Amino acid sequence: MDGKPSFPLGPSSLTEALYESVRKRIVNGDIAPGEKLTEIRIANEYSVARPTAKACLERLTALGLLRRTTHKTAVVPKLDEGEIRDLYFSRETVERAAVVALARAGKVPPEAVRAQAAMKAAAGDAAQHGSDQGSHAGAFATQVEADIAFHSALVAAVGSRRLARMHEVILGEVHLTMGQFQAHRTTDPMNVAHEHDDILKAIGDGDPERAQQCLAHHLDQAQGRLLGQLRRERSEEAHA
Repeated sequence: MDGKPSFPLGPSSLTEALYESVRKRIVNGDIAPGEKLTEIRIANEYSVARPTAKACLERLTALGLLRRTTHKTAVVPKLDEGEIRDLYFSRETVERAAVVALARAGKVPPEAVRAQAAMKAAAGDAAQHGSDQGSHAGAFATQVEADIAFHSALVAAVGSRRLARMHEVILGEVHLTMGQFQAHRTTDPMNVAHEHDDILKAIGDGDPERAQQCLAHHLDQAQGRLLGQLRRERSEEAHA
């Protein structure tokens, strides 16, 4: 062994497995904001061909998890306050259209129900393990994944490929901010789950107005946590 890190890939297609592995490392903060990712680095760390590494970096860039600098080096970004506000404006626009369409049909997506169950289970695990940092970190990561899956399921259930594509791009940056700021940790995770329940109930009741109100409240709370965490970090840096 030459001491270089080696990251094993799962049995799915090589490109997809590579993308998922690097994405998780970015979202979980293993690859920090400002850190550069090159084709050579990814090819060496994962023992893959450079064209495979290039395809992975291009996909991550398209979804906002990486940005290209003027010298075309891929870098992990960290959104500022204005970008977070713009992100949530775009997110609410897309998701509002989805929940209204679903509520008009009274259609509760089974995938969203399953994601909600996974989120509640992860929240319960976090509460049960308390100070166990390893278990708590794993539960947090599961909560974030389930949260993303819940919102993805709402949009996917509408059946509009274009809406789903727009949402995929938006959720890339949402996932990035959730991982970097870990804003879920600043509130009881069951609060987020209860807000999801309210959205699902309004959809099931066939109440479009209530559904979009519940969604708007939920996203406003999420944005507020992100901005609050960003301001706390700024304050700590200023006083360091």
